[in-house]
Amino acid sequence: MVDSLSLKSEVAAEPSAPRRRRPAAWERSRRKALTAYVFLAPWFVGLFLITIGPIAASLYLSFTDYSLLDEAKWVGLDNYTKMFNEDPRFWTSLKVTTIYVVVSVPLQLGFALGLALLLDRGLRGLSFYRSIYYLPSLLGGSVAIAILWRKIFGADGLVNSVLGLFGIQGTSYVNNPDTALGTLILLHVWTFGAPMVIFLAGLRQIPRSYYEAAAVDGATPLRQFRTITLPLLTPIIFFNLVLEVIKSFQSFTQSFIVSNGSGGPNDSTLFYTLYLYVNGFKEYEMGYAAALAWVLVLIIAGLTGVNFLASKYWVFYGDSK
Repeated sequence: MVDSLSLKSEVAAEPSAPRRRRPAAWERSRRKALTAYVFLAPWFVGLFLITIGPIAASLYLSFTDYSLLDEAKWVGLDNYTKMFNEDPRFWTSLKVTTIYVVVSVPLQLGFALGLALLLDRGLRGLSFYRSIYYLPSLLGGSVAIAILWRKIFGADGLVNSVLGLFGIQGTSYVNNPDTALGTLILLHVWTFGAPMVIFLAGLRQIPRSYYEAAAVDGATPLRQFRTITLPLLTPIIFFNLVLEVIKSFQSFTQSFIVSNGSGGPNDSTLFYTLYLYVNGFKEYEMGYAAALAWVLVLIIAGLTGVNFLASKYWVFYGDSK
């Protein structure tokens, strides 16, 4: 009896087999998680130091009077009050940027779609033309192209040289308040390569059988475009629209180079981001510049939200009911 009880107690004291494996599995899982966190650590450090930290600092500075040289002083909503009630250049920059976005984005997308339709017709050497047309998108935001643009539309530029062949006396379009913004819009339209490549990829995804069936039914090319191409391409159009609106509101280099950093003539090319730069790095009003930046963030976020809300009325997805 005693032996039986002692044997049972010994068996009960021994750890069961599954209990031995469970700590080992837990240990392996913990080591894998620790390894993953070690590899992710640089990304987390960058996220907090380069992204979240500056964002939080910018939000705080937008409520201060800060000139880089002195300590930041808390002024509450004074920067925002000044922006909306006492700063006419803020409204001018917002108006110039809005005109730039409203005019240039539809023109650019329309031009990109038209050219994508032409390239989608089985043109020989498609890769070459696609690369050539994409090149302006790579160079369009560069300082070199902005300088070139200033030369082309200057008083002695290429445009006036061509007009001179027909006896037309031109002017300096970049120094004329009536035409300066137009040259920047033209530069933006010229950088149609990126949306064109995306449109071309979208066109390649539309089954050719749809067009063949429509042709058998007697549909003209225009009707095929209206009833097949456009509806199936609306997700691509929506994607390009959101992307280009955001990018256009952030345009800076073109205006900075063409106007020599002034937004002139007569503030006709005073982009919002350029005005932000002038306040921050020329006037050293970092607090006010931070407030301008946050208003720009809210404008872009609001427009993006409106685009997404409106998309359900005109964007067609294949799985939509």
